[in-house]
Amino acid sequence: MNKVFEVTEFDVITNNEDYINSEKYKYLESNQFNILLEFIENFREEDGDVFDFIRISSRRNVGKVVSIRNYVGLIQVTNNFQIQVLPKISFASGEDVGNEKTKKIFLRMIRSMRNFPSKIFSDANLNIKEMNLYEIFINMYLQEVRQLIKRGIKLDYVIKEDNQKFLKGKLLTSYHIKKNLVHRERFYVAFDEFHPNRPENRLIKAALLRLLRVTMNSKNVKDIKQLLGSFEMVEPSVNYTKDFSRVKIDRTTKEYTILIQWTKVFLMNKSFTTFSGDNLSKSLLFPMEKVFESYVALYIKKIFGAEGWKVKCQDKSYHLFDEPRPLFALKPDIVCKKGNRIVIIDTKWKNLINNEGKNYGIIQSDMYQMYAYSKKYQTSEIWLLYPLNDEMRNHKQIEFSSGTETKVGVHFVDVANIEESLKGLIGKLDETVDMER
Repeated sequence: MNKVFEVTEFDVITNNEDYINSEKYKYLESNQFNILLEFIENFREEDGDVFDFIRISSRRNVGKVVSIRNYVGLIQVTNNFQIQVLPKISFASGEDVGNEKTKKIFLRMIRSMRNFPSKIFSDANLNIKEMNLYEIFINMYLQEVRQLIKRGIKLDYVIKEDNQKFLKGKLLTSYHIKKNLVHRERFYVAFDEFHPNRPENRLIKAALLRLLRVTMNSKNVKDIKQLLGSFEMVEPSVNYTKDFSRVKIDRTTKEYTILIQWTKVFLMNKSFTTFSGDNLSKSLLFPMEKVFESYVALYIKKIFGAEGWKVKCQDKSYHLFDEPRPLFALKPDIVCKKGNRIVIIDTKWKNLINNEGKNYGIIQSDMYQMYAYSKKYQTSEIWLLYPLNDEMRNHKQIEFSSGTETKVGVHFVDVANIEESLKGLIGKLDETVDMER
């Protein structure tokens, strides 16, 4: 596989040899660092939003540096150079050697996203520590293909033309005369045959053959060769756009839903990123703000639901203004209701700092947003959820109050131990009720 340079979200990359062993910077040798700079410059011309996630700056005594934030995943810089960006996750046990635990949690997080195409993935037999994200995504795809084969590859009636010894289907007169002028015992016919050579299967076979060329993982190579045996009667697609346009997902082909999404990723370079530039079309990037929101929402539904709460995500019940018409929709990430009680929860993927004088790094506009939620939903219970980091691991409770009408509490979510973390939030809600009594 391509050379992979691994960094963690918010890491700063430099080519200054003075920082080869620095804990503050990630060192990248000059040739590849310059390739990365060129990639970013080209990308900037294609999509101005690039600096929301990857930024070039200069630092005194260091020189040019590149910082990556907000998005995680895999960036294909050149055909033989990739950058793997992992989320910054805090562990109570300390350092995550080889980022093995980080990868496992990240995979769990992205699978919580509604549009992420993988539901049956198991990492039980994978050496995740030694695999980059692209190899893991390939393995996800192969597990989905294996599941399809177990259920049975779909067949369809395919029109076939052949010179037969007996009349079958429709006689193609002009071809029959041309082919059988001296072979009167034969018939050139077109007929329907129940066959697996349908668009969905052609695309999957094409994807398998392509992945066989790019993977360097021995397990993936072995699995692909094994799976290709089930597609022996299928011709690989040579016109991806045409075959994708012919794919029809209905109740008889619902098993292909996830596979077709993955196949587009591998054959058409379709990514999960919101960026549109051609450079990033070969990358798999995920907005961590959305990943965190989805991951928290999934477990809040599970944990709060078990306690009798009704949970709704991205609620659109209210607007900031009602006249002259509803304007500026309010969409809190999560609204929890239990009886007459309403709790608003908003997630923010940001590392807070242990500095009360700087409001712990909380953005003022976020607080304005929380205040608007409080007023429109007529509730004093507002919670901001941030990922737990090393600096705030043992911090005391943070709460902001505007009289008795609006209270904004901060809760830190330990993504490595999310169920216990969110049960702790329920405990805080119960404490609020007890205090009011």
